[in-house]
Amino acid sequence: MKYIDIDLLRNLDRKDFLAIKPYPYYNKEGVLTQSGFQDLLDNMPPVEMFKHNFGYERRAGQAPHDRYSLEYEPGMQVPKPWQDFIAELCSDAYRNEVARLLGANKVEFRFHWHYTPSGCDVSPHCDARREHGSHLFYFNSPEDWDPAWGGSTLVLDDGGRLDYNSAPGFDEFDAAHECESIGNFSSLMLRTDHAWHAVRAIDCPEGKLRKVFIVVVNPDSLFWKIRDRIIGKKTQRF
Repeated sequence: MKYIDIDLLRNLDRKDFLAIKPYPYYNKEGVLTQSGFQDLLDNMPPVEMFKHNFGYERRAGQAPHDRYSLEYEPGMQVPKPWQDFIAELCSDAYRNEVARLLGANKVEFRFHWHYTPSGCDVSPHCDARREHGSHLFYFNSPEDWDPAWGGSTLVLDDGGRLDYNSAPGFDEFDAAHECESIGNFSSLMLRTDHAWHAVRAIDCPEGKLRKVFIVVVNPDSLFWKIRDRIIGKKTQRF
């Protein structure tokens, strides 16, 4: 089974990617092959494996991002299609294209799943400065998710005004661009101090969950590895 259509990323010119406003993000269908997407969708990790992350404090007083979370670790007993997909993500082919587009020399990855229930949202935020960016893969199909329930990633335009270390409300942004997220879509996002994004509160039936798999793209840097060791932060890198 082939999961990634690597030619879709290879054919994306970096100049075109960087020209996207309000900041570089690539929200397209088909970065996963259709058969690969369906295989992963049919074999999502069970929510019983996830940690309940609700009510935790965020930077600068930003509202919590309440959800169920699962951080991938080597040997984790997730369904085999996911093991095979993660192995493909770790290949030079995918790694090199992501590094090229995000303007990095060397990158390493973290992988995690987020499942979000009704009533929860993702408050406006920029990702951590240590990150080059992230690649979000969405796993709700048209058959199991009604667009009226919400759940789309919103790319927010702050006009270059807002402090990264702040907690703005939605009404402080000039515009919100809604990413396509139902079906075989993904969003590759370059991290900047103005790369604000969010998800409005979900309103779905009980038992339904917004499901996303995230590739966090970090520098392959000795500095960060030493820093993490000093502060006692344990992070799996691939």
